[in-house]
Amino acid sequence: MRNDSSADGWQDDFATRLKAQALLQTFNADLLSHPSATLTLERWCGLHRLASAAHITAHLLRDVEKTPTTEQRRELKVDNNEPIKYRRVQLFCGEHILSEADNWYVPARLTAAMNRQLEQTDTPFGRAVKELNFRRETISANVLWSVLPEGWEMQPTPTGKHAQLDIPQHVLEHRAILYTQGNLPFSEVVETYTREIFSFPLTPPTNRAR
Repeated sequence: MRNDSSADGWQDDFATRLKAQALLQTFNADLLSHPSATLTLERWCGLHRLASAAHITAHLLRDVEKTPTTEQRRELKVDNNEPIKYRRVQLFCGEHILSEADNWYVPARLTAAMNRQLEQTDTPFGRAVKELNFRRETISANVLWSVLPEGWEMQPTPTGKHAQLDIPQHVLEHRAILYTQGNLPFSEVVETYTREIFSFPLTPPTNRAR
């Protein structure tokens, strides 16, 4: 989220922080309950009108390499001689970067068409391999933003004008293994979600006269 968007209602007060906490929990739960992060992001994009078209596009970062660790090879059930490819992308909804994804995958467990698409295009990984009807097993889900300050429930509600809510660049990180229908692991992904998931106007509370 741009830090100049205070006019969009994201002011630093308890009501806004409570909304942000609920939204982050909802987003996290949605990711955990569906196999494709790409489709989850598209639903979020459409629901919150982040762009004129609720469509996720990927920007492939080329000339980037991360060697798989011994643990990752064990999790993917491959030996040291089996090739593992690495892919890093940024996933966009319109102009908003919603996530950055590191992906290690076993090309021998994908079709030739899938491999070509992953190597030669910016297609999001989940969309490229959707014909596998894969399932996702989350290894870890870490919330990176403490939305509510410690002891917030014991503090008086502040009044008056508030500065814009300062949201960190990264708010959530998921690490997961993707499995084929035959329960064979073929990919490990680390997804880091950005504050851009909150890039929509927040409706302020209505003050009704009694």
